[in-house]
Amino acid sequence: MPNLRTEELDISFIETGAQHGQPVLLLHGWPDDATTWDAVADRLNKRNLRLVIPYLRGAGPTTFRDEGVPRTANGAILAMDAIALMDGLGIERFSVVGHDWGSHIAECLTIGWPERVERIAQLSSTPRMGGLQTPPFRQSQLYWYQWFMATKRGAQAIAKDRKGFARIQWENWAPDGWFDEATFGGVAKSFENPDWLPVTLHSYRVRWEEAEPDPRSAWLEEKVKETKSLDLPAIFIHGRADGVTPAEMSENVHEKFTGPFERILLQNVGHFPQREDPESVARELAIFLEG
Repeated sequence: MPNLRTEELDISFIETGAQHGQPVLLLHGWPDDATTWDAVADRLNKRNLRLVIPYLRGAGPTTFRDEGVPRTANGAILAMDAIALMDGLGIERFSVVGHDWGSHIAECLTIGWPERVERIAQLSSTPRMGGLQTPPFRQSQLYWYQWFMATKRGAQAIAKDRKGFARIQWENWAPDGWFDEATFGGVAKSFENPDWLPVTLHSYRVRWEEAEPDPRSAWLEEKVKETKSLDLPAIFIHGRADGVTPAEMSENVHEKFTGPFERILLQNVGHFPQREDPESVARELAIFLEG
């Protein structure tokens, strides 16, 4: 697996597709890793697309170079990781596809470096531009794991069984039987990264102001809050059976985009469309990215 050294990280990534094709950055979410795109990438490999698929900080083989660097993971600092990767690969213009955490990283990239992002595709997690609002009680109930992570005892419990904590999200967020033991077991190895827990905790605590964002990324965090809409071509892919971000939450996503936009709903699909229905996701991405 290729590895690129940035100022802060050794980023491991998968690169596949056409070597001189149109660059596409695919970003995974939580609790997941870069292999989430395997089946989609297999179906896009014959297209004129150069696919770059990194493991985010704290996941799998991506590691911090310095023990003293804070294990922060707000969206803006993760976007800065992604730009450092693309800079290191010499890629100036690209499209970005993001699922879950990756969805927010994608919009941060688009807001921070609009001249570099051609198209944006977001899966499952709705845009946060304009600021993240406290959800209504029913949605807060689905976000129980986020509130759990904000507590000292919650963090201690997860430290004792990080794979068990991740697994219950997989079970809750999509229809029964959508994954097998081998698939989860393979991905769960990425959670053995020593930085997975602090990175995970910071990501969820910072979004509800229980932690501060990485100060180096404050400029971009503010820019995301100030931005009301984006005008580049965009699509939003959502499973109708999403168990953590119900499909009705994306009904008004079109209001965040003033350029060409399409919302795509997938039947009998939960929170992981790229794993649950890679055929449909690959088809829609091919049409969008080559459009």
